[in-house]
Amino acid sequence: MTAGLLAGCATTVETTGSKDTGASEKTETTTETAAAGETETTEQTTEEAAGGSDISADITLWTYPIGSWGNAEVVNSLVEDFNKEYPGIHVSVEYLDYANGDDQVNIAIEGGQAPDLIMEGPERLVANWGAKGLMVDLSDILDDTDKSEIYDSVLAACVNKEGAVYEYPLCMTAHCMAINKTVFEEADAMQYVDAENHTWTTEDFFKAMDAVYEHTGQTVGAVYCSGQGGDQGTRALVNNLYGGTFTDADHTKYTADSEENVKAIQALADSKAINFDASIAGGDEINLFRQGALNVAFCWNIAQQLNSDNNDAGLTNDGDEILFMAFPSEKGTDTKLCGGIWGFGIFDNGDADKIEASKLFIRYMAKSKEGTPNAVLSSTYFPVRDTVDGADLTGLYSDVKTMSDYSVLMQYLGDYYQVIPGWAEARTAWWNMLQQVGSGADVKTAVDEFVATANAAAE
Repeated sequence: MTAGLLAGCATTVETTGSKDTGASEKTETTTETAAAGETETTEQTTEEAAGGSDISADITLWTYPIGSWGNAEVVNSLVEDFNKEYPGIHVSVEYLDYANGDDQVNIAIEGGQAPDLIMEGPERLVANWGAKGLMVDLSDILDDTDKSEIYDSVLAACVNKEGAVYEYPLCMTAHCMAINKTVFEEADAMQYVDAENHTWTTEDFFKAMDAVYEHTGQTVGAVYCSGQGGDQGTRALVNNLYGGTFTDADHTKYTADSEENVKAIQALADSKAINFDASIAGGDEINLFRQGALNVAFCWNIAQQLNSDNNDAGLTNDGDEILFMAFPSEKGTDTKLCGGIWGFGIFDNGDADKIEASKLFIRYMAKSKEGTPNAVLSSTYFPVRDTVDGADLTGLYSDVKTMSDYSVLMQYLGDYYQVIPGWAEARTAWWNMLQQVGSGADVKTAVDEFVATANAAAE
């Protein structure tokens, strides 16, 4: 069944054939760094489609590069399937990237031209645009069955404190890191890695970094900080090393100035194997890792592990084996990974017909047995529920070994704190703080300044 679904939505999640490793490297479409300025509009016409709805509307969907939801061919197929049910709804799609996407959306909002639908996560849909009163409350399409099926932690992130639902979730994953296993073996550093469980302790992490550094004579990993792209990786790295947190449990204040976090940042700054690099963001780090210039990547998830742009999935450009890993923690098994949640929201543009048509799109893609399986598979992430509309989603990836292997990390999903107020400002202040540390600033002073800025934005 899964193989048929994958073929139907034109999504490849794992390949075993060879590729020309000398091909020019493509920009990642599954992380927060797709090529700047690469937008495309796809018009779906429906004259030949048949379906059971007489609703007619032209709506726009803007989507960030969430797996193959950033691939026009795949999205075309998904929309064509939707139009078989709703032939009167024309969907125009624009593809955003994480370098410029937020600016594009904000400019559109300021000009009164916000899209009808947008696909991203709660940190944008709920904590940012929702908090500004720009989004439609989707409570009317989230019924009791949905509430019982969608994981509680996911649902909580999509609802604001007043109970308004600003995101209908579709898919999720756990962000992690990765190592070049081939190089680690050559450096005798795999002795510090629990490869079976994909975990390691903080002590062993630094031992491994030192071993690889001594073997290669070059920087092993980079704390990238040119912007916010991929910052879930640097946040998780810092928080996990000594058990720190980024916010309090109620998401009311930022707590990155704790003793544990300061100790972690200082340890990273002191490591000769790790460089604070203000010239790169997460996607750049991924490219350098695939090219062999770095031997660990802190910006990683299942979509990266499955990427086969320049070689088979799970291999670097030169054919070295990539091993995905949880972030190191003091016990190794107490790591808390940042989760990614993605779904749909609707901007309140004041047009009742467009809003209703947009809700039908969400219903089809995220809460129907006809549309949801392909929509999830196209994301290359995991579903946010085990069943939808009576259909079992637990076996979607049963024949994809890498997905099954990766699911071991899902038990380590931590708090989805990105819904805290002031999130947009805090993200900017975070990479600015890392740049300061990389330039030699006192760690405690820089972190205190970051927290003061973030908490001021949260008030």
